[in-house]
Amino acid sequence: MDILGLTGSIGMGKSTAAGMFRYLGVPVYDADANAHDLMAPGGAAFNDIATLFPDVIVDGKIDRQILGGQVFGNADALAQLEGILHPLIRAKRDAFIRNCQRGECGGGA
Repeated sequence: MDILGLTGSIGMGKSTAAGMFRYLGVPVYDADANAHDLMAPGGAAFNDIATLFPDVIVDGKIDRQILGGQVFGNADALAQLEGILHPLIRAKRDAFIRNCQRGECGGGA
């Protein structure tokens, strides 16, 4: 099984390329979509983020712009956020790859 990674800055066409892969039937794991799911109300990271950054909760949801304002430029806060999200994202990615290796990719994340 070959594993490809799509990386690049904002606006570089990663989503377009991923969409083309999906169109061709290639399973795609989307770490950004996974992060959004994790941070949604009821998501596995929501309570930890809300506890650590209570000011980012607006109308019962994490306001990503406010969160970004608190963590970008603040290495300690960013490391704390990454400490919550990255292990969860890695676990989901690893499970996706294991499932694909067994021929059970499903729709991806």
